[in-house]
Amino acid sequence: MTQQETSPKGSGAERWKKTARRIRVPLGFATAALYLFEVIRQPAHPAAIAWSLALVLPGLALRAAASGTVRKNRELAVTGPYAYTRNPLYLGSILIAVGFAVALLSWLLALVLAVGFALIYIPVIASEEQFLRATFPGFDDYCRSVPRLIPRLIPRRGPAKRDAAATSRKAEGGFSFTLYLKHREYNAALGAALLYLSLLFLRPSLELLLHLPR
Repeated sequence: MTQQETSPKGSGAERWKKTARRIRVPLGFATAALYLFEVIRQPAHPAAIAWSLALVLPGLALRAAASGTVRKNRELAVTGPYAYTRNPLYLGSILIAVGFAVALLSWLLALVLAVGFALIYIPVIASEEQFLRATFPGFDDYCRSVPRLIPRLIPRRGPAKRDAAATSRKAEGGFSFTLYLKHREYNAALGAALLYLSLLFLRPSLELLLHLPR
């Protein structure tokens, strides 16, 4: 879920950007399979699971706020979390992913996530920025004041809006629960809940059924 859905076509690096966009969802399922393998492979660590919530919950909240703010292909999102970082959805995903790596105390999962981000999401972000730069004249000005990923401490303040129409557009840039539902961002919360349930109950259930070592 980003500010746009398509990116310009090209060759070389551009082909990889297109490929990265196409394979990121299947790779997400593959990463989830690795996560479940790690859950089965080792006993749960209650303290690590508790600490992971400090990353997963803010990540879910950030993604929810961003999904309820962005209006893909219609306007450049610069309010809400987009006033702090240009890619709040990806930042939220990173927090969630790191949180579950912490919950498992799994260096293998952490390594796979880091490599996946470098190979998939960095090209995808670059591709999306090409689209936004070509579509919205104010994108370069926005980039100069808002970081690509690591958020700024205070929100960006745009130029003063004097006319009623501009003020109305600014108001429309707030959070919309309708947009949240339209973008199906609730799936992220459901997925996180299922992963936590697997952490708490999957291995104990298998231990009873298959007599796994404790």
